[in-house]
Formats: sequence, structure tokens, C-alpha cells
Amino acid sequence: MTPPARPTGIVRTAAAYTWCLRALVYGLAAVSGAGVLVIMLVTCADVMLRTKWVNRPFVGAYDIVKIAGTLSLATALPYTTAVKGHVAIEYFFHKLSRRGRIVVDSVTRPLGMALFSFLAWRSVIYGLELHRNHRVSDTIQLPISWVPFVIGFCCAVVVMVILHNLLHPGREMIKP
Repeated sequence: MTPPARPTGIVRTAAAYTWCLRALVYGLAAVSGAGVLVIMLVTCADVMLRTKWVNRPFVGAYDIVKIAGTLSLATALPYTTAVKGHVAIEYFFHKLSRRGRIVVDSVTRPLGMALFSFLAWRSVIYGLELHRNHRVSDTIQLPISWVPFVIGFCCAVVVMVILHNLLHPGREMIKP
């Protein structure tokens, strides 16, 4: 009896790529959850500090919530794409015939990759512009040039997830 064939180099590389991409998507999802937690804590602290007994608003709460909200949204995109969690699209997608699904899927995935590639590119350019102009947040003067870089990175990860979904049709990259 012959032993089972060992995976070739390309199969191992693809498996390692998938593992790294999954880990990255899970890590970004954790950052998204942490961002929502920050929003909740800062908002609660701001409300509590505005009571008539303390009467001291949380200085910079608006800036922190705005940045945390942006980061939460951006870092949740790869996970949502990986689990195919876009509800509105899936609803109409399942109404199509098998051939219609294949056609729509074949058209929308490359378009999605192009869109998110463009968003990643423009986000990096915008981040460089903010960095060059030394832009800071309104109230607590936090540098904000890094936020578009994070958005661009997340958009690039979405492109990688879409590519993975394109190469592995019919399967979610991550089970929700």
C-alpha cells in the first residue's frame, strides 16, 4: 500500500495564504469589536460626566467616537465580505437561476475587486495628503493621517478576500 501523496508546494502555499488571510480577517474583526467597545465606553463616560453633579463633559469624546467609528466600519468590511454577509445582495442573488448566479457572480466579483482596489489606492493618497498637511482632529488635536491608511489596508484585504472567493466558488472563507 502506498502512502498518501504529500501536498505539493503550491498547495501548501495556498493553504498558508488562506490561513494567514483568515487570521488577518479575524484580527481586523477583533479591532472592529474593540472600536465599538470604545465608542460605547466613551459615550457612556461623556453622558455620565455631563450630569448635574459633575458637569464636566468628556473633552474629545466627539473625536474619539468619530475615529473609532471609522475604524470599526473599515475593519469590519473584510469579515463581512469573508462570510458573504451582504444581505441585500444575497437576497436577490438567490432569486436567480444557477446560470444567472454564475453570470452575476462572474461580473460582480471583478467589479468589487476593482472598486476596493481604487478605494485602497485613493485612501492611501488621501492619508499622504493629510500627513503632508499635518492634519489633526478638531478638539484634542490627534493626528488623523493614519486613519485613511487603515481604511486603505482594509480595502486591500477585502480585495484579497474577494479573490479568495473567486478562486473558491460556492464556499465562504469563514463560517459566521
